[in-house]
Amino acid sequence: MDTKNPNKEYTTTPEYAEYQRENFWASNEGKVPPFNTDPGKLEELAKKRLSSYASSNASQSYTHTANRQALHRRRIIPRMLVNTNKRDTRAEIWAHKVFAPIGFAPIGINKICHPKGELPVAKVAKELNLPCCLSTAGSQPIEAVAEANGEGPRFFQLYMLHDDELTISLLTRAHNSGFSACILTTSNYAFYHGIGADLGLSDPVFQKRLREDGVDLETMPNEAGAKWIDNVWYGCEISGEKPFAIKYAEKAVEVGFNGIVVSNHAGRQVDGTCASLDALPVEKVVDAVSDETYVMFDSGVRGTSDVFKALAVGAKFVLVGRLWVWSSSIMGDHGVRRVMKSLLADFDIFLNVAGFQNIEQMDRSALEVYPPGYPLLPQISKL
Repeated sequence: MDTKNPNKEYTTTPEYAEYQRENFWASNEGKVPPFNTDPGKLEELAKKRLSSYASSNASQSYTHTANRQALHRRRIIPRMLVNTNKRDTRAEIWAHKVFAPIGFAPIGINKICHPKGELPVAKVAKELNLPCCLSTAGSQPIEAVAEANGEGPRFFQLYMLHDDELTISLLTRAHNSGFSACILTTSNYAFYHGIGADLGLSDPVFQKRLREDGVDLETMPNEAGAKWIDNVWYGCEISGEKPFAIKYAEKAVEVGFNGIVVSNHAGRQVDGTCASLDALPVEKVVDAVSDETYVMFDSGVRGTSDVFKALAVGAKFVLVGRLWVWSSSIMGDHGVRRVMKSLLADFDIFLNVAGFQNIEQMDRSALEVYPPGYPLLPQISKL
């Protein structure tokens, strides 16, 4: 937290730990933090502002609970006698040099959380030099998200549509809008009420489909939204020389994918499945793919220790979802900025106090793993 510390001559990334100092000092000027960034408190506040969508899970939430259990079963072993004055949170993903191994996971229908949908997220992602990923179920046009993101690294998450022409149109728009990679997902919506389908409704091919079916975009928004969501969840590959990643598949290398996202959709799709972190360990996934295949992780991440555990188990990058959705619903880009800067500050401080100088030093030797039957603390199961 010393603004003149010797690490400034070593690090290539901002010292986000200074954000903690800023917040501590603010009280001297009569300022208080706008809201609590503790995940539980954050979710609680978000629930007062929006529907249960951002906190809901499939069926009885067993998969969601399993995700949290898997993270809780792994305990961190700090390192001592390490000069953490020299530390750096830098990471690289598909040639993009970013400030931390953390990105914004793709989540759809964000206009039900904030009127500007994905735009605040894209804006803050650029400011923090972290990658963001736009969902096919996004609620803003591809081009608008690209404009908000500027020169920031951004990826497009694709749901395979059963309309090949429409699929190619979406991917072409993303390609032309500077989205540098595609992540393919193999897995009572607001769309049925005319909300949040802007990404699809802005597509010229989909607009043609609406006209063919006699659906007027202006006077029949509910029907147009329903037609979009009915297309989104079904299934053509357009990649060129840009990275192409796939979610949920260990056959990524066989079919030539550049990356894999180990994910169970944060427990929102199939209830009762294994935890994402239990599927990630080196012997299960990382060793099953080549060094050229970039392994990412999401599902259940709530804080810095979760990020560390995923990296130590074998992931190269971690995607965060609900934290930014909750914070966007609370205060738009100001909320997203506060929560993500707090996460980055905590990550910087974690490296300092846990004895790690960079992410390359994080491996399985830093974890103590309890058996699957190890109980989850009751208060954590509510997060």
